Amino acid sequence: MADRTVAQNRKARHDYFILETFECGIVLTGTEIKSVRDGKVNLKEGYAIIRNRELW
Repeated sequence: MADRTVAQNRKARHDYFILETFECGIVLTGTEIKSVRDGKVNLKEGYAIIRNRELW
């Protein structure tokens, strides 16, 4: 499988000063997978938190 970026939160880069970036994966359900395949991805309200040196 080819590595490619499926979605980015470009608004976050506009609204915030990004000091550090991380690459990670997410777990999707059936309907979410279908949306990604259709190119309908929305990360507008997505977030992550670091706990015990792990990104959640």
